[in-house]
Amino acid sequence: MSFGITELIIILVIVLLLFGTTKLKSLGNDLGSAIKGFRTAVSDEKTAGTDGDESAELAETQEIQETKEPG
Repeated sequence: MSFGITELIIILVIVLLLFGTTKLKSLGNDLGSAIKGFRTAVSDEKTAGTDGDESAELAETQEIQETKEPG
């Protein structure tokens, strides 16, 4: 069962009548800001994860070099 264009238009009209344009605008703004926040969090996590991995590798390299140096 697939929806045609006429069914989608009818559903859109019913939704507009039920919620009104101001409520739909508010919902759209809230949804957009939530998606933006999610993308920002994912981006920040990726950068923090990359920085953390590099610093861990650097620390391991320094430990290996310190153990190799005669002391």
